Amino acid sequence: MFEATKVGRSVSKQDYKEQQEELRTQLLEVQRELRHTNIPVIVLVSGVEAAGKGEVINRLNEWLDTRGVQTFAFWNESDEERERPRYWRFWRAMPPRGEISILFGGWYQTPIEHRFRGHCSDAELDGELNRIVDFERMLTQDGALIVKFWFHMSESDQKARLKELSRDDKSRWKMLPEKSKFSEHYAAFEQVAERVILHTDRGSAPWYLIEAGDRRYRDLTVGKTLLHAIRSRLAEVSLDDASGVPTSLELPASDSAQITLLDQLDLSLVLPREDYKSELKRLQTELNELAWNAYNSGRSTVLMFEGMDAGGKGGAIRRITQAVDARLYRSIPVAAPTDEEKAHHYLWRFWRHIPRGGLMTLYDRSWYGRVLVERVEGFASAAEWRRAYSEINRFEEQLVDSGIVLAKFWIHISQDEQLKRFKDREAVPYKRYKITEDDWRNREKWPQYKEAVNEMIVRTSTKHAGWTLVEGNDKPYARIKVLRTVCDALNDALKGPPAPTAGYLPCGEKRIESADDKPAKSRGNNG
Repeated sequence: MFEATKVGRSVSKQDYKEQQEELRTQLLEVQRELRHTNIPVIVLVSGVEAAGKGEVINRLNEWLDTRGVQTFAFWNESDEERERPRYWRFWRAMPPRGEISILFGGWYQTPIEHRFRGHCSDAELDGELNRIVDFERMLTQDGALIVKFWFHMSESDQKARLKELSRDDKSRWKMLPEKSKFSEHYAAFEQVAERVILHTDRGSAPWYLIEAGDRRYRDLTVGKTLLHAIRSRLAEVSLDDASGVPTSLELPASDSAQITLLDQLDLSLVLPREDYKSELKRLQTELNELAWNAYNSGRSTVLMFEGMDAGGKGGAIRRITQAVDARLYRSIPVAAPTDEEKAHHYLWRFWRHIPRGGLMTLYDRSWYGRVLVERVEGFASAAEWRRAYSEINRFEEQLVDSGIVLAKFWIHISQDEQLKRFKDREAVPYKRYKITEDDWRNREKWPQYKEAVNEMIVRTSTKHAGWTLVEGNDKPYARIKVLRTVCDALNDALKGPPAPTAGYLPCGEKRIESADDKPAKSRGNNG
């Protein structure tokens, strides 16, 4: 498949000079148009060694307005990156809508290197590539434009380029933090690259193979391809689509005749006051010790709370934070998204708060807002909230795969109990801030919310991230059930195998600390 990148195309200095000026003008014009849309542009740059990837990135930053461009190089992982799921570092690099991010290697760099060095098999590589395909599909369905460049050249051209670079002590190639040995095994690296490209070349996120033997031809081809890709996307987007106005969704205002999972909860359950006090003290003491053990073992925890308004989420969270040292946790109250959050994929604002190794994050409401309030209130289109179930499942799977202890709570109360709590809040001065007009308005849509909650639980209660449904009419009972569930989850995790550490690989193996750079000898080698 790489034969088309080895034919020897070139551009003369004069032609390059003439074309560059016009191309740069057009790129700046299309970049200005892009700023007024909801389209984030992600440019992935990868390819063989010495193909000039860094030179191309510098050229794009020269041609474009850098106020709307960010460049990210994914070299050695930092400590904070190693202590989080692998895709955390990529979510941080996601551009706001209307801007461009250029990713050097991106999410392809590590899988290619690991397969080349024999750290995983073809089957394990394919598993990671499937995750990449899902990830890119999720981004493009949200409106992102992904432009993927693979720079290639013949083995003889690569050797000549490496020789040239090695003689120049000021070359950017010599400034890199580390040198790979991919060029020493050209055929094997090309074989891995071909597998990766064929597996991930999709219509929504295609690969563009760029012949890199001639620098002028390479740079112009990249600029023209990027220009064409952005123009094509702009032409597809109508003014209404680009305005960011959500499509409203009218849900049937049915009664509560349908039996749901929530109807099966026994909301009459009560915990006597004395039992509550003794259990609270015991569980909080246990949780304090478990939190420190999790910190010392590098095991992160994510606790997520959802429930009807006035359901008791805040009270349950406070009973947890009272037991945990304040240096070990962060509590994230989730409200309407800010302008910065609206400019990104809806999961972006939750990825950014994923805790480091040993720490805990508590979400008071969460990513499930997409399939609850955004669904019912029409803030998300039907297509957006319907695909969110699989997006959320993959997100949570990545958290658990990285070793995070994840617990999801739905705290449920009856309509009568909610009404009683609303009136209590209005009567008590220091509680009045908790009740808003939105709370009363949402109450009128109880059947729609109940339907949405039931579907959410059915479609997102998975083997790796099941829901805990909490009977919440009696606050003491609900708080103890939450505390006991958290303690049980931490106990199980700390007694089990250790969490993946700094060597976590996408193919599911631990990093080989003294790995040599020899490639896999065959396509089926397990390393």
